[in-house]
Amino acid sequence: MESKRQQKYSKLIQKELGDIFQKESRHLVGRAMVTITRVLMSPDLGLAKVYLSFLLADPEETYKLINEHKKEIRHQLAKRIGKSVRVIPEIAFFPDESAAYAQHMDKVISDLDIPEADEEDSEEDED
Repeated sequence: MESKRQQKYSKLIQKELGDIFQKESRHLVGRAMVTITRVLMSPDLGLAKVYLSFLLADPEETYKLINEHKKEIRHQLAKRIGKSVRVIPEIAFFPDESAAYAQHMDKVISDLDIPEADEEDSEEDED
């Protein structure tokens, strides 16, 4: 469970990184849309685990490119939040697999062969 302070930092970093990917890091992501789905802060606020979701691009290639330029992204983050925080956290990027997992579960559920209920069974249930 994150403390209020961790949650506050998480929201701040999520907002600022979102702006950075939208406006200042176009050269990294091209026309891809990068969404920061979640940010988890360590208790000492020294590490931010940032979960990314990608649209309109090859997720693996874009993720690799972002990881290679992590230092540059952290520097841009420092320019934005440097006056309001003591320590600029290290950033660890992770791909967010929740959308892919949801699609997989949807497919599994739709592929289930569930027989229709008999009329006799449904009448007994009503009594």
